Formats: sequence, structure tokens, C-alpha cells
Amino acid sequence: MTPKRRSAHWFLRDFLPSFRAVAVILIAPAATYSIAQSNPIVMASTTSTEQSGLFTTLLPEFKKAAGIDIKVVAVGTGQAIDMGRRGDADVLFVHDQVAEEKIVAEGFAIKRFPVMYNDFVLIGPAADPAKTKGKDIADALKKLSASNANFVSRGDKSGTHAAELRYWRAAGIDPPADKPVFANYKACGCGMGPALNIAASSGGYVLADRATWLAFKNRADLTILVQGDTRLFNQYGVLVVNPAKHPQTKVAEAQKFADWVTSPAGQGVIAAYKIGGEQLFFPNAAK
Repeated sequence: MTPKRRSAHWFLRDFLPSFRAVAVILIAPAATYSIAQSNPIVMASTTSTEQSGLFTTLLPEFKKAAGIDIKVVAVGTGQAIDMGRRGDADVLFVHDQVAEEKIVAEGFAIKRFPVMYNDFVLIGPAADPAKTKGKDIADALKKLSASNANFVSRGDKSGTHAAELRYWRAAGIDPPADKPVFANYKACGCGMGPALNIAASSGGYVLADRATWLAFKNRADLTILVQGDTRLFNQYGVLVVNPAKHPQTKVAEAQKFADWVTSPAGQGVIAAYKIGGEQLFFPNAAK
């Protein structure tokens, strides 16, 4: 056998098997990653939880624990619940208990699990021209209406918008369905962050969840004016969409998230999430 042929024979006999083994090692992790990333569960949630930054901490920890990816669609709670009704989401993470209990009663969600809470606050200009500052949200809204102050409403059927409408009724003002509550009442049909931006640029008042306010950077001269009213309590729940209504639902994976986020591990991640040393959400799944 010539040296040239011995060299080729050596390559086929000794080097090629090693090359193939290395190729398998290099390729296998990429293939596994691709499979894991290609089929996430869909979670319909609120703009307040997404814009607070909570999910940037919470979801990676869930991925570590369960190996499951979650795609978040951040919309108002009303829209998120409608996604569940249509079968466009596997799990809901929302904050309108009345609407949550209704979708369970309708059979579109299996069960509602309480997860965490914070509170709503009335934000407005530091000068407070409507003289709203205090603890009574109904009294503050009466003053806003009487003074015709600039008020920015989410106007998007979100959990925050639903709470705002409840507070107007508590103030003895029934918000009309087809026109503003008063002349300078502006419904933006937008998320919490954009509503705060509009209030900041116009010197207006706005109802916000505390978590988004703490994460909000463009405050201008806005400040918290009303807080501490027990009616401002803001509860969040998680619901798995019912496969009896929508067989395509990834119910096993969605239930794993519901179980984890209400477990001591998930509750601990929620409790540990802070901005500027201040806790944004308070876990209460076990209460």
C-alpha cells in the first residue's frame, strides 16, 4: 500500500469517526434548544404586570424549574379574558375577580387561583389643582368631576379600567357608556404605561396600579395623591383555559405554571421582586 493510500485509510479509520462524534455533540444541543423554544404556552396577561417588569424575573425562574417557555400577550384584562374564551391562550394572569369568576362559571377556564395583590393609586400633578389628596378614592373622584380636571382613563376594559368604573359609581357618578364622565375626561384605549405618559405630558390625573407607577420613569411632576383606601385593593389571579372548550389548549403545561406560581417557590420570586428597594407585589396564594 502506498503512503498516499495509507494516509487516506488512516483518515477514514481514525479521524472520521471522531469528527462525526464531535459533530453530534455540537449539533445536539442546538437541536434540543430549537425544539424547546418552538412550542411555548401562551399566557394572556395585563399590561400592568408586563410593564412592571415582573415577568422578566418570574418567567425565567419558571423556565428553570419546569423547562417550559411562555409567550406573554400583554393586553387589558378584558381582552385577555376574551382570548381565553376564544382559545387563543393557554393560561390567563389577570386582575378582575368578577370577570375571572364569570369565565370559570361559563366553563372557559378550569379554576381561578389567587396569586398576589398590590393596590391602585390615584396619580396627579403635585400642585393637585382639584384638591384630591387623601385616602378616600370616591371623594377624590367627586372633586375631579366637580372641578373638570384633566383625567386620563384607560378606557380599554382592563382590570384597572373596571376598577375605575367601580370607583366612579362609589362616588355616586354613573359613567355613561357612550360619552365622557365630564368634559376633560379622556379615554385613551391604551395600556397603563401610555396612560401614565399622557397624564405626565398633560398634567392630568390617572388611576394606576402601584407596580407600574413604581416602574414608570417619565413622571414629570406627577405624584401619588390618593392611597390607602381599602377599596383600592388589587388582586391578581391565574386561570388555566379549559380544554373541554378548546382541545388545542396546552393544559398540562399551563397547569404546571399555575401550580408553580402559587407554590412557595413561585410566591418567593414574586415577593423578592422590588424596584428601588420597594416590593411591587405581595403573594397571597396560600391565604
